Order: sequence, then structure tokens, then C-alpha cells
Amino acid sequence: MPAADLHRIDPLVARSRHADLVESAVAAESSVPSDSEIVLSWRRCIGDYHVDCRSSATPHIITPTELALFKEPVSDVLLHAREEIDRLYAIVRQEDYVVLLCNREGVAIQHRGDEAKAEQFKHWGIWLGGVWSEQVEGTNGIGTAIVEQRPVFVHCAQHFRTRHANLSCAGAPIFDADNKLIAVLDASRIDMGQSDRTHGLVLAAVTASVRAIEERLFRHSFRRAWTIAAAPPRTSGAGLLLAADDDQRVVGADHVARQALGLDERDLLSGKSLSAFFHYDRSRFRRSNDQDSPAQWIRLGSESAWNVLITPPLRTSKEVRNSEYAMIQSRPRLSALENLSVESIPTPSRGGLSPAVTRRVRDYIEGHLDQKIRLDGLAALTGLSTDHFARAFHQSVGMPPHTYLLRRRLEHVEHMLRDTHAPLSEIALATGFSDQSHLARHFRRWAGMSPRQVRWTEGNSLRTA
Repeated sequence: MPAADLHRIDPLVARSRHADLVESAVAAESSVPSDSEIVLSWRRCIGDYHVDCRSSATPHIITPTELALFKEPVSDVLLHAREEIDRLYAIVRQEDYVVLLCNREGVAIQHRGDEAKAEQFKHWGIWLGGVWSEQVEGTNGIGTAIVEQRPVFVHCAQHFRTRHANLSCAGAPIFDADNKLIAVLDASRIDMGQSDRTHGLVLAAVTASVRAIEERLFRHSFRRAWTIAAAPPRTSGAGLLLAADDDQRVVGADHVARQALGLDERDLLSGKSLSAFFHYDRSRFRRSNDQDSPAQWIRLGSESAWNVLITPPLRTSKEVRNSEYAMIQSRPRLSALENLSVESIPTPSRGGLSPAVTRRVRDYIEGHLDQKIRLDGLAALTGLSTDHFARAFHQSVGMPPHTYLLRRRLEHVEHMLRDTHAPLSEIALATGFSDQSHLARHFRRWAGMSPRQVRWTEGNSLRTA
């Protein structure tokens, strides 16, 4: 039997031969492909968890005391998921679905359902306190979503246990701001041979609700940082979330951003610049109001335009404590990106700076090494925006303006160490460093030795000569 036909089995017929189907598929003795996702899950249930597909045992329901203990570690999730759970239930209740929010062990810690049918739902285990890990109940929408860390729909005979062959479950994992799986959202119903026309829509609704919950958690976690929601136009649901500090260094990325931009923990710890991924207008990060700012950024490498919504941070303790501010800050915005109305920005020139302009910028840097040199000041010399200038300078000189400026300052420091007897404090001021310590830190990183070691080495070589 083709794997695609599993969900079309009449549930009443499936119960009589379901266990045989499962065991033959796992043993690769049926026409069901042995590498199908359902069969791989079945194989885990038999080989790893030793679940009995023929068992008629009722699902385990934990006690109210145990439920309270399971809720405590995910109190933030419960708080931020409440509105999305209500919205999802309003969509699926007409098709007799129950909505379950489960922790990462598969325990249902929050639910929405028809209270008039509570005893029926409890009988099937799709109610508050039900335990739905793969290790306990075999293949199901909640437990399998946890193991595979992706949205799944498990329909009737696709369940591992014969007892569950009358259930349909759509589950999707919820990841927190640190990319850790923290919970699962699920919509389940007793599916006694009912039409499957709504199943794809239900899974899509569950997945959309999960994305909104993840966005609320991310925005709350990084409420003191700039939050960037970004997506290529006309790609519904493909948006990502980034958090950046006032210097536009990336300090947070959701699981979609990590995959799309190739970010890992080292990048986040080092504070990789937004300019490593996008061409954008930095002036938007200098605004003092609390309004979202729509923009269009250019994705480096592909030169594609992305719709972006920039949310400023909460600055004061009053804002952080105020529930109204917090609610506005954590409100999901990703769904608005597809139709965001923004003015496009020109793609930077690929030709770099002309030789004359490059020379003008270099001469200016050489004549002002002892002063604070701002990127927007250099850009003004060329008549370009700061981001356009930075990219063009990098292309012409082979390094970003900041790196070039730092290198010229350090080269000048080395020259003064070898050719003068000026104190390090004076050298620091003459080369644009804030103090002697600032100079020493950058110089050691660049030269592999301290300024004093360079001066001592040079003095010894002169005495030897």
C-alpha cells in the first residue's frame, strides 16, 4: 500500500488490520516505502521505544498536581501563547478539533475544546494532562513533531498504536528566542471516517499560530534591542527575526534567521554586523520615537530586495514594566511583511569608487588620524549614502572603511614607536585612540606584541648595531 494512501484508509477497517500493516511496513515486507517519514517513526517506536502497537491501554493523564509542576517552567510560553491559542481554536472548533499546547515532553498543559464533550476527549487522551510523547504513545502529531522538530499531520492509520487510528493530529514545534524547542501546538480531533478536506488547512493554521507565538517570545526576549522582521516580497510565511544593538550588531536570531543567514552561536556572541547580510540605511537606527519603521533592504550576495519592519527597543524601566508597552512590543508583525508598502532603495553600484574619489578619501583619513572620523563624514566627501559608500570603498580598497582607518592608525603608531620617544599616552591621542589602554589592546591584536615590546625591540637592535 503506497504511503500516500495511508491517510485514505477507512478508520473502521484500519483498526482490524492496522497492527499487521505497521509490523509489515517496519519489516519492509509491505509496499509502503521503508524510508517514508511515517515508517521511520514507526521504526523508532518499535526499535527504540518498544511501544506495543496492539496495546489497548488508555493514554496516560497526569494529575492536577503534576500538571502545575509541568506548567511552571513554561509560564512565559503560556502567557504569550494565550491569544494565539484562542485565535486558532476559533478557526478549527467548527470541525470539532481540540487545541492542545504541550511542553517539550508532550504533556498537554493548556487546551481549548468543547467542554460538553470533555469526557469523550479525555477517553481518547486529547485533553488537558494527556501525555503524547512518541516514547509513550508512538507516532502522533505531538510526539513526532517533537522528535522531528517540524510540523506534522498524522491522520488515522498513520498513528502507531491501533487505538489511535480514529484520531487526526496536526502538531508543530515552538522554538524559543535561543532556538531551543520549548513546546508544541496541536489541533486534534476524533476522526470517525470524516472528510480529510480540512487537514491541510488545519496544519497551515497551526503552523501560522506557532510562528506568531515564536515571534511574541522573540520580541519579548529582545525587547531592549532593535527587532527586525524581514522577508523577500511575495514569500508568505518565510519571514525571519533578528535583534540588533545600537551599533547594528546582531545579538539575536530566530531559528528561521539562523538557517537562512547561516548564523550560529559564535556569530551571535561576537556581534556580527547587520551589514554582513544586508545593505540598509543606518539612519533608521537613530530615531528617537517608538514607531515601527518600514524599509526595504538589499540582501548581500543575491542583490534581492527584502521587505523589513524595524521595531525600536524599550528604553526605560517604565516602558519595560508597562503592560501596554510590552503588549505593543511583542505584537506579531511577520504576517504584514508580504504586503508592506515601502520605498525601494537603489542597489549599490558594483563599480566601487573612482581613483580620484578613493584618493580624496585616503588623503582625508591621513590628515585627520588624530580626530574622530565618522563614516557619514567620509560618505559626504563622495556624495553617497553611508551604506553605498561603505560597499564601494570596500570594493575599491579591499577592506571596509573602519578596518582601513584602524590599520592606518596602527601603522602610524608603529612608526612613532620606532622613530620618536613620545610617551604612549601622547601617541594614543595623536593617532585617534581614546587612551593608552585602547591603543595597546588594538595594537597587540594587530602586531602580536605590545607597544612597549616593539619599542624595546627597536632600542635593543639600535644598541647592537
